[in-house]
Amino acid sequence: MRLSRRAFLASTAAAATLGSGLSRQARAARSPDTLVFGLSSYPPNLQPWSNAGAAAGTVKMLIFRGLTSYDPDGTLIGELAESWERDGETAWVFHLRQAVFQNGAPVTAEDVKWTIEQVSAATSTAYLRAEFQGVERVETPDPRTVRIVTKQPFVTLPVLLANYNMPIIARGSTDNGGTPVGAGPFVLKAQERGASLDLVAFDKFYKPGLPKLKSLKMVAYSDENARVAALQAGDVDLIEYVPWQSMAAIEADPKLRLETTEGPFMDLVFNGKSGPFVDARVRSAVAFAIKREEIVKAAFFGRGKPLQSLPFPEASPYFDAGRSTYWTYDPDRARALLKDAGKPEGFSCTLLSTAQYGMHKDTAVVVQQNLADIGIQVQLSLPDWPTRVSLGNRGQYEFAVIGNAGDSNDPDGLSAYIDGELPPSYSRSFGLAVPRLHELLAQGRAEFDQAKRQAIYAEVEKTTQEHAPFVGLAWRSQGYAMARNLQGFHNLPGALTFYSGLTLEQATFA
Repeated sequence: MRLSRRAFLASTAAAATLGSGLSRQARAARSPDTLVFGLSSYPPNLQPWSNAGAAAGTVKMLIFRGLTSYDPDGTLIGELAESWERDGETAWVFHLRQAVFQNGAPVTAEDVKWTIEQVSAATSTAYLRAEFQGVERVETPDPRTVRIVTKQPFVTLPVLLANYNMPIIARGSTDNGGTPVGAGPFVLKAQERGASLDLVAFDKFYKPGLPKLKSLKMVAYSDENARVAALQAGDVDLIEYVPWQSMAAIEADPKLRLETTEGPFMDLVFNGKSGPFVDARVRSAVAFAIKREEIVKAAFFGRGKPLQSLPFPEASPYFDAGRSTYWTYDPDRARALLKDAGKPEGFSCTLLSTAQYGMHKDTAVVVQQNLADIGIQVQLSLPDWPTRVSLGNRGQYEFAVIGNAGDSNDPDGLSAYIDGELPPSYSRSFGLAVPRLHELLAQGRAEFDQAKRQAIYAEVEKTTQEHAPFVGLAWRSQGYAMARNLQGFHNLPGALTFYSGLTLEQATFA
């Protein structure tokens, strides 16, 4: 059930009243060198190479850093690597800058080699383990030079090394259950489980004069209305996942500023091991039965647009207008597909989502309502976010709503969401392998010629449409909101919005 507008306004006003009572003390006690960030959830974990969602990613980018990174306009830049270049068809050479880990040890080529070996190990559970199976060996000619030799051409390796789930960790720091040691601009000093994390500036960070802040307090607000109220009251300086129903009010507040970008999206994933969605015809029936405009209106207050194929932005060279509207609303086609699949009367099933984010819940409600029209009776399962992640990782669902953004603005960044031959992850369908899709994605990753890459990803899109391991629902406008006097923080463009935490090293107050 969706909160009525009157009830929403009343609850927000009440939360704001409570927040303003607390904010006088909060403002008085806060140092001008401290930023309070309102997270959308408490990170399920901070393991450097696992994927635990955007809130965890933001914190990890503060503690850890990778070889490459992004500047505020989304350009790939060096991070722990000062520069890099191709060496023939199957090698990349990275030149490390002088940097130290938070334990005082220098960042060396051996640390990079060890990190890649941990991620690619046979027993690894790393989010990018499958991608790094493409590395044949890592050479360390000297302490500040790393030569990564790949089994075949690997055009997106520098992009992959910018992923916030691929930071470089001090060699051996995770052995025997040890705490991973990174080289980021902030050090985790304390945490209150489920509530907050306290970070302080790392005084040996390799960028002179950064970070500008002395400390960060990351406070989890699982209730999105309370998160907005805390910003409006001054209890926090910056929030992520601005709820769409609050964006207009924030834009109208002279004390606040809203930065949005279109790049994240909502989609459906399926259990490919058991249940009704093992059959591609049933998945396709679902895809044709959904009124995506209703999702944009209900979940995003009109701040988005329907997504009817793979999420290639219109500005991308891989976008094709003819293919982009494949999953149009067509209930007759959906019913015909169900009949072909031997389910002419429909069936009952459970849709996994979460009540912690309104966009997930409201998207699930629209899907539930639309599928009822073709005979699919859907019961909603709406646990908290950590439980949603855990159930997804274990494949304990029939189908599920998920919100994602590409791992990069390169089309290879979608591999994590459509390649069912990768290890299990809550962000993609469970056990739903499409060998042809896996083959095409590998080809795209290995092709340096732009025209040939475009042809490959056209086939990727058509194959995804045919097998439906991923069903796009809606693009959404993703926002951060902040106190107007906060400077230096930027919402990165497109799929990189969840990398915006990188810019917190530049954040300061006017």
